Amino acid sequence: MAKYYCVLFDADNTLLDFDAAENKALTDTLREYGIEPDAETVQTYRTINEELWRQLEKGQIRRDKLMGERFTRFLKAVNAAGNGVEMNKFYLDQLSTHPDLTSPNVLDVLRELSEVATLAVVTNGFDRVQGRRVRESGILDFVEDVFVSEKMDSEKPNRKIFDAALRALGVENREHVLMVGDSLSSDVQGGVNAGLDTCWYNPNHAENPGKVVPTYEISSLEELYPLVMEPEELANVGLKNRRHQL
Repeated sequence: MAKYYCVLFDADNTLLDFDAAENKALTDTLREYGIEPDAETVQTYRTINEELWRQLEKGQIRRDKLMGERFTRFLKAVNAAGNGVEMNKFYLDQLSTHPDLTSPNVLDVLRELSEVATLAVVTNGFDRVQGRRVRESGILDFVEDVFVSEKMDSEKPNRKIFDAALRALGVENREHVLMVGDSLSSDVQGGVNAGLDTCWYNPNHAENPGKVVPTYEISSLEELYPLVMEPEELANVGLKNRRHQL
């Protein structure tokens, strides 16, 4: 019998290509404000943004502070004029229009797994952005629900977002739940905090510094098949199989 009947997926850089979406949205935003999107300028924004997200994940700041400050700090750093709050709104509007997938086979993998397990997305981010990207990417066809940190009022790695998601899905036995994501600090640590087995999606074969140890490590989403499927289901990938009961 397969071990996992419920699989929780991170969105950005696991199912959705956030790096590609961010590049496009940030380029459009900078040009809208008359700022050349050269490598140094883009890195300045990313450094500010990543630091604020780290603080948010640690519970050191609130979401509205990140929203209000990242472009305000950026404009000051590059000595450019503009309203940081309005710039952030424009950026999020642009970001929501880019539902790029991490690979062409993402939907095929979700289709196969959805026949044998309950799937859901647990993602940090903003509801109007993530909701639209998940919907327009086609992911929504194969998942039971999408849990976005803004709407849930809790960010990964806090276990509260996982607790709420599992309650909503009607899942009680956490031994049969697997959390899959690309971030050790957010997805894997969050799964550990919630008492779940975890799978680190590591397509670029990055080194694990060892602070957080996942249950599994994969470099392609197809490697989830033997973790989730029963032997006869694995042998018949592409055919509709029965759903597990939670």
